[in-house]
Amino acid sequence: MSAATDRVTDPLAALIAAGRQLVDAGLSPGSSGNVSVRDGDRILISGTGASLGRLTPDGIAEVSLDGTHLGGARHSKETPLHTAFYRREDGYRAVVHVHSPHAVALACLAPWAAHNAVPPLTPYFVMRVGQAPLLPYRHPGDPALGDDLLTAPWPLRAALLANHGAVVAGASLDEAVDRATELEEACRIALLTAGSERRELAPERIRELADRWRSPWTPAPLN
Repeated sequence: MSAATDRVTDPLAALIAAGRQLVDAGLSPGSSGNVSVRDGDRILISGTGASLGRLTPDGIAEVSLDGTHLGGARHSKETPLHTAFYRREDGYRAVVHVHSPHAVALACLAPWAAHNAVPPLTPYFVMRVGQAPLLPYRHPGDPALGDDLLTAPWPLRAALLANHGAVVAGASLDEAVDRATELEEACRIALLTAGSERRELAPERIRELADRWRSPWTPAPLN
Protein backbone atom coordinates (compact mmCIF):
# COMPACT_ATOMS: atom_id res chain seq x y z
CA MET A 1 0.00 0.00 0.00
CA SER A 2 1.28 3.49 -0.83
CA ALA A 3 2.36 5.60 2.12
CA ALA A 4 0.70 8.62 0.53
CA THR A 5 -2.73 8.40 2.08
CA ASP A 6 -4.32 10.83 -0.37
CA ARG A 7 -3.88 8.21 -3.09
CA VAL A 8 -5.98 5.77 -1.07
CA THR A 9 -9.64 6.34 -1.89
CA ASP A 10 -11.09 4.03 0.77
CA PRO A 11 -11.21 6.05 4.03
CA LEU A 12 -10.66 2.94 6.14
CA ALA A 13 -7.54 1.98 4.22
CA ALA A 14 -6.36 5.60 4.26
CA LEU A 15 -6.71 5.72 8.05
CA ILE A 16 -4.64 2.55 8.44
CA ALA A 17 -1.95 3.96 6.13
CA ALA A 18 -1.87 7.23 8.08
CA GLY A 19 -1.36 5.35 11.35
CA ARG A 20 1.66 3.60 9.87
CA GLN A 21 3.07 6.91 8.67
CA LEU A 22 2.82 8.42 12.14
CA VAL A 23 4.60 5.46 13.72
CA ASP A 24 7.28 5.39 11.03
CA ALA A 25 7.90 9.09 11.68
CA GLY A 26 8.39 8.43 15.41
CA LEU A 27 5.32 10.44 16.40
CA SER A 28 3.29 7.70 18.07
CA PRO A 29 5.23 5.69 20.67
CA GLY A 30 3.60 2.53 21.99
CA SER A 31 -0.17 2.61 21.76
CA SER A 32 -0.38 6.37 22.22
CA GLY A 33 -2.17 8.78 19.93
CA ASN A 34 -5.19 8.52 17.67
CA VAL A 35 -6.14 9.51 14.16
CA SER A 36 -9.45 10.11 12.44
CA VAL A 37 -10.93 10.90 9.04
CA ARG A 38 -14.29 12.47 8.27
CA ASP A 39 -16.40 10.67 5.69
CA GLY A 40 -19.59 12.63 5.14
CA ASP A 41 -21.53 12.79 8.40
CA ARG A 42 -19.50 10.07 10.09
CA ILE A 43 -16.00 9.92 11.54
CA LEU A 44 -13.71 6.91 11.42
CA ILE A 45 -11.31 6.98 14.37
CA SER A 46 -8.73 4.59 15.76
CA GLY A 47 -10.11 2.57 18.67
CA THR A 48 -9.09 2.93 22.27
CA GLY A 49 -5.67 1.45 23.06
CA ALA A 50 -4.95 0.71 19.40
CA SER A 51 -1.36 0.87 18.16
CA LEU A 52 -1.40 3.19 15.16
CA GLY A 53 1.26 1.13 13.42
CA ARG A 54 -0.84 -2.02 13.59
CA LEU A 55 -4.33 -0.71 12.88
CA THR A 56 -6.82 -3.13 11.33
CA PRO A 57 -10.43 -2.57 10.26
CA ASP A 58 -11.55 -4.27 13.47
CA GLY A 59 -9.63 -1.67 15.52
CA ILE A 60 -11.42 1.33 14.04
CA ALA A 61 -14.58 2.93 15.42
CA GLU A 62 -17.31 4.83 13.64
CA VAL A 63 -18.83 7.83 15.42
CA SER A 64 -21.16 10.69 14.51
CA LEU A 65 -20.06 14.33 14.39
CA ASP A 66 -21.27 14.75 17.98
CA GLY A 67 -19.21 11.75 19.13
CA THR A 68 -22.00 9.17 19.38
CA HIS A 69 -20.68 5.66 18.82
CA LEU A 70 -22.18 4.17 15.67
CA GLY A 71 -20.24 0.93 15.30
CA GLY A 72 -16.91 -0.83 15.21
CA ALA A 73 -14.34 -0.79 18.01
CA ARG A 74 -14.72 1.18 21.20
CA HIS A 75 -13.79 4.71 20.19
CA SER A 76 -10.86 6.58 21.70
CA LYS A 77 -11.45 8.57 24.86
CA GLU A 78 -9.89 11.50 22.98
CA THR A 79 -12.77 11.57 20.47
CA PRO A 80 -13.92 15.03 21.75
CA LEU A 81 -10.67 16.51 20.44
CA HIS A 82 -11.44 15.19 16.96
CA THR A 83 -15.10 16.16 16.87
CA ALA A 84 -14.19 19.66 18.10
CA PHE A 85 -11.94 20.26 15.11
CA TYR A 86 -14.60 19.00 12.68
CA ARG A 87 -17.21 21.21 14.31
CA ARG A 88 -14.85 24.18 14.40
CA GLU A 89 -14.26 24.24 10.64
CA ASP A 90 -16.15 22.32 7.99
CA GLY A 91 -13.12 22.10 5.71
CA TYR A 92 -11.22 19.78 8.04
CA ARG A 93 -11.37 16.16 6.96
CA ALA A 94 -8.66 14.57 9.14
CA VAL A 95 -7.34 14.98 12.68
CA VAL A 96 -4.15 13.63 14.24
CA HIS A 97 -3.50 13.55 18.00
CA VAL A 98 -0.05 12.37 19.09
CA HIS A 99 2.14 12.23 22.17
CA SER A 100 5.30 12.86 20.16
CA PRO A 101 8.26 13.52 22.50
CA HIS A 102 9.24 17.05 21.49
CA ALA A 103 5.67 18.29 21.35
CA VAL A 104 5.03 16.84 24.81
CA ALA A 105 8.24 18.39 26.15
CA LEU A 106 7.40 21.85 24.81
CA ALA A 107 3.84 21.48 26.16
CA CYS A 108 5.41 21.20 29.64
CA LEU A 109 6.95 24.68 29.30
CA ALA A 110 5.49 28.17 29.35
CA PRO A 111 4.18 29.14 25.90
CA TRP A 112 6.03 31.58 23.66
CA ALA A 113 2.87 33.72 23.50
CA ALA A 114 -0.81 33.38 24.36
CA HIS A 115 -1.73 32.61 20.76
CA ASN A 116 1.21 30.34 20.01
CA ALA A 117 3.20 27.96 22.19
CA VAL A 118 5.96 27.55 19.61
CA PRO A 119 8.47 30.32 18.81
CA PRO A 120 8.58 31.27 15.10
CA LEU A 121 12.07 30.09 14.26
CA THR A 122 11.63 28.62 10.78
CA PRO A 123 9.51 29.64 7.80
CA TYR A 124 8.27 26.07 7.44
CA PHE A 125 6.46 26.15 10.78
CA VAL A 126 4.67 29.35 9.81
CA MET A 127 3.89 28.09 6.29
CA ARG A 128 2.75 24.56 7.08
CA VAL A 129 1.32 24.82 10.58
CA GLY A 130 0.71 28.40 11.60
CA GLN A 131 0.19 29.31 15.23
CA ALA A 132 -0.33 26.47 17.69
CA PRO A 133 -1.62 27.76 21.05
CA LEU A 134 -1.11 25.91 24.32
CA LEU A 135 -4.47 24.75 25.66
CA PRO A 136 -4.98 24.21 29.42
CA TYR A 137 -4.17 20.93 31.09
CA ARG A 138 -7.03 18.45 31.35
CA HIS A 139 -6.93 14.78 32.25
CA PRO A 140 -6.70 12.58 29.13
CA GLY A 141 -10.19 11.85 27.90
CA ASP A 142 -11.76 14.85 29.63
CA PRO A 143 -14.52 16.14 27.29
CA ALA A 144 -13.41 19.66 28.25
CA LEU A 145 -10.37 19.14 26.00
CA GLY A 146 -12.74 19.35 23.07
CA ASP A 147 -14.50 22.38 24.55
CA ASP A 148 -11.17 24.19 24.93
CA LEU A 149 -10.29 23.49 21.31
CA LEU A 150 -13.69 24.44 19.99
CA THR A 151 -13.79 27.77 21.85
CA ALA A 152 -10.13 28.83 21.46
CA PRO A 153 -10.30 32.50 20.40
CA TRP A 154 -7.56 32.33 17.75
CA PRO A 155 -7.64 30.87 14.25
CA LEU A 156 -5.77 27.58 14.36
CA ARG A 157 -5.23 24.21 12.73
CA ALA A 158 -2.92 22.85 15.44
CA ALA A 159 -2.56 23.12 19.19
CA LEU A 160 -0.42 21.82 22.01
CA LEU A 161 -2.20 20.34 25.02
CA ALA A 162 -0.47 21.25 28.26
CA ASN A 163 1.67 18.35 29.59
CA HIS A 164 0.00 16.04 27.08
CA GLY A 165 0.79 16.31 23.36
CA ALA A 166 -0.36 17.82 20.08
CA VAL A 167 -3.52 17.83 17.99
CA VAL A 168 -3.54 18.83 14.33
CA ALA A 169 -6.20 19.05 11.61
CA GLY A 170 -6.05 19.09 7.83
CA ALA A 171 -8.12 18.98 4.69
CA SER A 172 -6.81 15.44 4.13
CA LEU A 173 -5.00 12.72 6.04
CA ASP A 174 -1.79 13.51 4.18
CA GLU A 175 -2.03 17.16 5.17
CA ALA A 176 -2.78 16.37 8.82
CA VAL A 177 0.12 13.88 9.05
CA ASP A 178 2.53 16.29 7.35
CA ARG A 179 1.40 19.10 9.63
CA ALA A 180 1.89 16.95 12.75
CA THR A 181 5.38 16.08 11.54
CA GLU A 182 6.26 19.74 10.94
CA LEU A 183 4.91 20.71 14.37
CA GLU A 184 7.06 18.07 16.03
CA GLU A 185 10.11 19.40 14.17
CA ALA A 186 9.33 22.98 15.23
CA CYS A 187 9.05 21.84 18.85
CA ARG A 188 12.38 19.99 18.56
CA ILE A 189 14.12 23.10 17.22
CA ALA A 190 12.57 25.23 19.96
CA LEU A 191 13.94 22.88 22.63
CA LEU A 192 17.37 22.68 20.97
CA THR A 193 17.67 26.46 21.00
CA ALA A 194 16.16 27.05 24.44
CA GLY A 195 18.44 29.11 26.66
CA SER A 196 20.36 30.49 23.69
CA GLU A 197 20.14 33.92 22.11
CA ARG A 198 17.67 32.91 19.42
CA ARG A 199 16.97 34.77 16.22
CA GLU A 200 13.23 34.56 15.65
CA LEU A 201 11.57 35.48 12.38
CA ALA A 202 10.70 39.16 12.21
CA PRO A 203 6.98 39.98 12.50
CA GLU A 204 6.83 41.38 8.97
CA ARG A 205 8.40 38.20 7.57
CA ILE A 206 5.90 36.09 9.49
CA ARG A 207 3.05 38.15 8.10
CA GLU A 208 4.35 37.72 4.55
CA LEU A 209 4.58 33.95 4.98
CA ALA A 210 1.21 33.65 6.69
CA ASP A 211 -0.50 35.70 3.98
CA ARG A 212 1.16 33.82 1.13
CA TRP A 213 0.44 30.38 2.52
CA ARG A 214 -2.87 31.30 4.17
CA SER A 215 -1.65 30.18 7.56
CA PRO A 216 -3.39 31.23 10.75
CA TRP A 217 -1.30 33.75 12.64
CA THR A 218 -2.35 36.40 15.15
CA PRO A 219 0.11 39.29 15.46
CA ALA A 220 1.50 39.70 18.97
CA PRO A 221 0.14 42.81 20.73
CA LEU A 222 2.40 45.83 20.74
CA ASN A 223 3.97 46.68 24.08
